[in-house]
Amino acid sequence: MSTFLYHLGRGCYGRPWPFIVGWLLVLAAVAAALVVNGVKVTSEMKIDNTEAQQVLDRVTEELPQASGGQASVVFTVPDGERLETPERMAAIAETVREVYELQQVVNPAELSQGQGQAQPQAEPRVDQPQRESETTAPPYRPMVVDGTPVPGVLVSTRAPVALLQFQFTVPSTSLTDEQVFAVLEVVEDAEQGTGLQVLPSDSLKAIEIPVGAAEVVGLAVAAVVLVLTLGSLVAAGLPLITALVGVGVGVGTAFALSTSVEMTTATPVLALMIGLAVGIDYALFVVNRQRRLIIDRGLDAREAAGRAVGTAGSAVLFAGLTVIVALVALTVIGISMLTTMALVAAATVLLAVLIALTLLPAMLGLIGERIVSAKTRQKGHNKRERQGSHSVADRWVKAVLRFRWPVILGVVAVLGVGAAPAASMDLGLPTGATANTDTAARQSYELVTQGFGEGFNGPLLVTVESSEGAALDGQTLAAVSQQLQQRDEVVAAVPVGTSKDGQMTVLSIIPTSGPDDDATADLVKALRAPRSAVAQEYDVEVGVTGFTAIGIDMSDRLAEIVPLYLAIIVGLSLMILLVVFRSLVVPIQATLGFLLSILATFGVTTAVFSWGWLGWLVGIDTGGPLFSFVPVIVTGILYGLAMDYQVFLVSSMRESHVHGHHGQAGVVHGFDQASRVVVAAAVIMVSVFAGFISSHDVMIKQIGFALAIGILIDAFLVRITLTPALMALFGDKAWWLPPWLDRILPDLDVEGDRLLRMLTEGEGSEGTPGIDAVSKATD
Repeated sequence: MSTFLYHLGRGCYGRPWPFIVGWLLVLAAVAAALVVNGVKVTSEMKIDNTEAQQVLDRVTEELPQASGGQASVVFTVPDGERLETPERMAAIAETVREVYELQQVVNPAELSQGQGQAQPQAEPRVDQPQRESETTAPPYRPMVVDGTPVPGVLVSTRAPVALLQFQFTVPSTSLTDEQVFAVLEVVEDAEQGTGLQVLPSDSLKAIEIPVGAAEVVGLAVAAVVLVLTLGSLVAAGLPLITALVGVGVGVGTAFALSTSVEMTTATPVLALMIGLAVGIDYALFVVNRQRRLIIDRGLDAREAAGRAVGTAGSAVLFAGLTVIVALVALTVIGISMLTTMALVAAATVLLAVLIALTLLPAMLGLIGERIVSAKTRQKGHNKRERQGSHSVADRWVKAVLRFRWPVILGVVAVLGVGAAPAASMDLGLPTGATANTDTAARQSYELVTQGFGEGFNGPLLVTVESSEGAALDGQTLAAVSQQLQQRDEVVAAVPVGTSKDGQMTVLSIIPTSGPDDDATADLVKALRAPRSAVAQEYDVEVGVTGFTAIGIDMSDRLAEIVPLYLAIIVGLSLMILLVVFRSLVVPIQATLGFLLSILATFGVTTAVFSWGWLGWLVGIDTGGPLFSFVPVIVTGILYGLAMDYQVFLVSSMRESHVHGHHGQAGVVHGFDQASRVVVAAAVIMVSVFAGFISSHDVMIKQIGFALAIGILIDAFLVRITLTPALMALFGDKAWWLPPWLDRILPDLDVEGDRLLRMLTEGEGSEGTPGIDAVSKATD
């Protein structure tokens, strides 16, 4: 592999324009496709084959309008003022009338029971009996203006709050920005001259691509790190340019395909996040290796470029394949949304690898010998004559090796403490309860809770069908509704509609608890139980769906998947690293280090986002559950990136071992050669990921933080500290492999040993230096 990449690198360097023009044409084709196709993304979150999704699909088929998304608007007034003045009541009534006239909103006045259409979603019927345990009237009443009820509106009897609950004709996540803005424009007009305050719910927000200016700050930090690491503005600019080309092609293609492939807003952003990080890092590894060969070994730029692609390029190739494998492995989970996200991100990583191996050496060919200044070359010559290493990396690794047992125990202890909060990790979907206190969504949630009860923030959609497939009679439906209404966990059970054949009736149930409460999850399970009192007494099947139920099912499903996915990752890690390093010790050490990293990452992320510790650092003021998808996505990505650093660092140690540095000397020499660029790459990745923490999208914010803290932990505690200590502990035994296994494993030549022999024997391309120079270049 290293020999092939060596010739590829020299070829791209010698004939740069075909490769540069080729990539520019690809970028232009993607831009043209983007202009022609446009962009269509959704915020819809669903997991196939869960009960909530199956019930929702059936409701969509049998009673389409009942499957539409729910939304609410709160009307209130400043403290000390009355809500129920004639002017304000009239303004609310007029606003409600205009909302129901919108095409995308279900109008209850046009609906009739039993005709396959929906009725007002969350308004309890006036004639509905109270539970026997209830001794007081409910804290709300239907709104009446001039003797006429206003459909869908409740007025609180304990706070100056009116609540409009309505339903869309399509799921909330399928609404366009224009449709959402139309609703917001109507309801916000009620504030004009009335003194009313209008607070839309969290479901009434436009779909936005969660990318902002903060990502530019991350790139700026990366640029500074590149300049400090490479010591040249010209060299530092190459990784940035190639990374931007890669994400331009990858993310642009994703957007272009979004009109034909269902894609969430997070999908292209995740690809952007990973594409920038690995694109910069992979190019950095190659450029740094070329400059080191020129400065430290005196090679010309073309030969150095070929060898950089042959050696560092080999590590880039296998590191990139590791990330790709980790991402593609997410497809085995069987969640279509997650599959799309994983494949788009994997494609972006593949582009980063291809660009680092082709476009980058081509651009190096344009720059030529200017990649290293004459002054820097002279410094390198003087350094070679001194033959000594007194770098910070050298002092660090020797100190780690000297105190390896305290270092090993200390790192494990620190990571164990960091992992402790992960034991209480809670998964869910974001609601108004977890929004910041200064947002309309949070204020709306709190006013609804204060005026009506927390359950009004998360109604459940319940289907009732005969077990025998027959139409349900009115008496049975009334009895079922009444029995559900009498449950202590239920505030109201309101009929929504009945299918045309009469075989399915849909109810809206208001729980007493909030969407994220354990009591609500218990209620969902109790309603679904096939041997529940309602199911047995009336011989019916009860299904539960709606946003809250979907969130519960999603969290349960993903909580089950994380251990399985971790097992898949561990198996892949052992196999891939066994082939790359031809060692039994290194794969086990790398995998155990990753497990420590991921558990500590989950622990710190839980402490910040669920417990609220140091929440101001990430722009939150309220703790809440981690987004259901975060653990499994972070596990896959962090595994791939952690193995990147393992490959670059330990392959340098193996290269030193192969070329005669044994025992601790090989660890020190390999660490000295690779640690500086690994540290720089880690800082760049942390900066890029941290730039996404300011995103308004909760999932992107949490993923950005988890990846930033995960890279920080893995790179600096596990790879830079724990790994050399463990490698020194095992010494040359770290590279032991049973002879029978050594014979059957393919030799990938990541360290470039065969390339060295080829060049030494004079089989290299024209311009290859002699044996002495080659030996020095790979020493």
